[in-house]
Parts: sequence; structure tokens; C-alpha cells
Amino acid sequence: MTVIDISPSVMQFLLAFIVVAPLLGAVAALLPAPPGLRGKNPDQAVLRHGVTVTGAVLIAAIVLATGFDHDQPATMQATTDISWIPALGVRIHLGIDGISLPLLLLTALLTFLCALYSYFKLPAGPSPKAFIALVLVLESGTLATFAVLDLLLFFLAFEMVLIPMYFLIARWGGDQRRAAAWKFILYTLLGSVVMLLGLLLIGLKSGTFDMVALATDNGRGLTTSVQVIAVLAIGVGLAVKTPMWPLHSWLPDAHTAAPTVGSVLLAGVLLKMGTYGFVRILLPIAPDGMRTFAPYLAAFAVVGIVYGSLACLALARNGAKGDLKRLIAYSSVGHMGFVLLGIATMTPTGVNGALFANIAHGLITGLLFFLVGAIKDRYGTADLDTLAGATGAALYGRAPRLGALLAFAAVASLGLPGLAGFWGEMLTLFGAYSPAEGLSRPAFRTFMAIGAFGTLLTAAYMLIVVRRVCMGEHTPHSQLSPDDRAPQLADDPGRPTAAGSPSQLADIQTYEAAAWTPLAALTVLAGLWPAILLGLTDPAVQKLLAGGKS
Repeated sequence: MTVIDISPSVMQFLLAFIVVAPLLGAVAALLPAPPGLRGKNPDQAVLRHGVTVTGAVLIAAIVLATGFDHDQPATMQATTDISWIPALGVRIHLGIDGISLPLLLLTALLTFLCALYSYFKLPAGPSPKAFIALVLVLESGTLATFAVLDLLLFFLAFEMVLIPMYFLIARWGGDQRRAAAWKFILYTLLGSVVMLLGLLLIGLKSGTFDMVALATDNGRGLTTSVQVIAVLAIGVGLAVKTPMWPLHSWLPDAHTAAPTVGSVLLAGVLLKMGTYGFVRILLPIAPDGMRTFAPYLAAFAVVGIVYGSLACLALARNGAKGDLKRLIAYSSVGHMGFVLLGIATMTPTGVNGALFANIAHGLITGLLFFLVGAIKDRYGTADLDTLAGATGAALYGRAPRLGALLAFAAVASLGLPGLAGFWGEMLTLFGAYSPAEGLSRPAFRTFMAIGAFGTLLTAAYMLIVVRRVCMGEHTPHSQLSPDDRAPQLADDPGRPTAAGSPSQLADIQTYEAAAWTPLAALTVLAGLWPAILLGLTDPAVQKLLAGGKS
């Protein structure tokens, strides 16, 4: 069943356009604008260009989704298969199924919302031309990662996003941005080198780099020892990008230093590339190797869940000088732990839960970073003690709509039933209760119990954040140290006064509502109607785990 009937050739064109258009748009952004499009302000012209290109890509992605055959989500659709490097057997092979389509749509949506937000609130830094070009290159690389079906092309697309994100952090970020950018690039590049060796090992031993053919073969052409080595090598590279504990330490620094849209794209899109690689490559291509490492992957995942939650609790406590952006970054370590736990179960239930949690995390955490960025813009700080003090937020009273939306995103993040965050975590825990054949049930049920405990810790720190930021704390201004007081800007009426008296903040602006409403609406839609996503992923996952057999 398709919403609208679109010919295969048009579907092919749409997918190719989605991948290539942002790259062409990035080149065009760096060129001088045509006379008729320059407008009065060249900077605004290039920002309009960013909104136009990302908007066109989003429209193409929606049209592609409406032409997608929902009766056959396990079948690769809109496929293009052209020989590129015959000597190496590398082909330009594109296609989408029920696993990659939601991620493609999520990427197109988040990038468009970031471009729209930047049109009105461009982060301080060098030329807007460079900023828009980098965002578009980042979008192209991410979309290509979810669309390509060749191992070497996957690696090229996977690496294509690193340089744009490095410069977005290093040139448009906040305090300690250069150190955070270097840490990000070093961790991910080192992981990628190891991953490339594993991809080459699979391609050379099997005689093909075609991901569809390899998934159909289901590891039968690879010995167990080759699979184990390949899973170890590729898994390390993917785990760094995910990020999995203990390879996560680049993430909090990168998020804290990145501009708002950089944090949104990093959390909402880039982290999904790692978990997508586990599902698309390792589960179907090296199942014996995955079975060997699955208990260790699950163990690291649940440690990450608890560790991320405890780190958030430590940052949220009174007097800890915790940064709200850093806290949300650590929460991502915990949430991605649930995704990895679902993948480690190697069951349809667990993997479907992981894919659902992927999308839910992109929507909810993307919204959280937008909101934290807005709060930081209004106060000049994201320090929790400052926000919670007498000179701090108390958002319910000062900016009620902003406070209500922050509370909504927080309860969605903690997994409240009826919102998107609930289903992924629940299905992941169900999958851990009854893992795939050959995996230890007692071990995975222990992991399930630890993961369930992690959901309680998540609820604890998120509710503390809501109480402190949205309600504030009664602390006399005279008892606050100078460092605890929000920076004062006389020309900004939204900031607290020198006497600490409450003052109104600018509530949600029109452009902010336009950028944030789709994420909130989709969070509710996915929570109330999970079948809209599970109906796509489940047949594709069943086929993937069955070795290419529907």
C-alpha cells in the first residue's frame, strides 16, 4: 500500500536528490548570490538559502515516504545500483526499507528545523556562508549513511560528517570549544580507522561489499573467527559514535561547547549513525560474531544507563555547579544504552525497541537541546544553580509556555507512557527478558533489572531538573555568591534585576514555536500510535534477523 502511486524511476530520483541536494546546496552557499537573490542583507540571503535547501530535501523525503510501499517495508525500495570502482567491486548502491526510512525522515526534519531556527537566531561566529555550508554537508553525509548499501560507501558517508561537526563546534561553539572539538575528532577518527579494517576484512573475505548480498548470506560465507574479529573492529568504531560507555567521554564536552543547532544535530542525528550500523551491518552480516559479543555489549549498555543517570543526578544536585547542557548530554549516554541493550538481545522485540528508542531520542533530546539553548540565550548561562536560585529561572511564572514545554520534554525523556520515550525502553526490556537462542537468559534478565532501575534514576534527575528550573528555589539574593548570580545585561528586560526581583522573560517566540512544535507533536503521535513506526520496522527487522528471508 502506498499513499500515492509513484513510479520506481521517480522514487530513485527522489532518493538520489535527497542525498545529493544538500551537497550541491553547500557549494552554492559559498558562491556569490545571483543579483536578484542578494536582498538587502547578504547574510540573511544565505540563511534563506539554507532554509530553502533543507526544506526542499524535507519535502522530497516526505514525498518519498508517501510513495513507499508500506505493505513491503522489508524490501529495499527506490534502489539505484551503478558500478563505481569496478576494480574494487564498489558500487553506488542506494535504497531504503522500513529501518532506514524513519531515520531519513528524522534527519531531514531536524536539519530543516535547525536551518529555520538559525535564520532567526544565528550563533555567534564567522561567516554565515560557512555555517550554512557546513550544516548542509553534515546533512548530506548523514542522509547518505542511512541510504547507501555498500560497505565502503557507508564508511565514506560515515566519515563525511566529522569535519563539518568539528568546525561547527570549534568556530561557533562556546567556552572550551577548541578542546571539545579536538576531543570529538580524535575519538571518532581513531574509532573509524579500526572500523575501516573490519569493513575491509568482511569485503575481502566474502568477495563483495554489497550490504544486501551480505545480509542475505547471513554470515555463511564468513568463518566464526572472521566474524568475531570483524564485529570487534567495526563495533569499536560504531560504539564511539553511539556513544557507548566507556567510549563516551567526548560527548559531554562536545555538547556543552557546541552551538544549539550543533547539539540538536549531534544528539538527534549523528548518534543514530552508530546504532544504525549495528543493526544494518553487524546483526545480519556477522551473526555468530554478534552472538559472541552480545553479552558484553549488553553489560556495557546497562553500565552506561546507570552511569549516565548517576552523572545526571550529580550534576542536578544543589551546589554542584552543573551545566544543563552537560546534563542532557549525559542523559544521552543512558538513553543510547537502552538502544544498545535492545540490539544486544538479537531478538525482533529488542531490535524494534532499539529502533523506536532511536527515533524517540532524536525527537525528545533534539527538543531538549533547543529549549536549553533558548534558556541559555535568555539568561546567558546554563548553570543549574544559577537557574534555580533567586535570580534564576522559575520558568512557570516568568515564561510559562517555555516552562511547560521544558517539563513536557523532560517527562517524555523519562519514558512517561503515552509519549514516544516509553515504547522503546519497554520493548528493549521485554527483549532482554527473553533474548535470542544461545544467549544466557539469567544474564540478560539481570541486565533487564539493571536497565529498569536506570529508568527510575532517569525519572529522578529529570524531575529534579523540572523542579529546580521551572519552579526555582527560594534563596535570598544576598546569600548568593557572585558566581551564582546570573550575568546582568541592562539592555535586556528579560534578565533578573540587580536587586534579584522577579522579572518577566520573553516567552516562546514565533520562530521558536515553528521549530519546536513539530518535535513535540511527533513525540505525542509516536507515543499514542506506536504502530506508525513499528509497522515499518518490524517486517524489516524480522527479515534482517532471518538472514534475508521474509
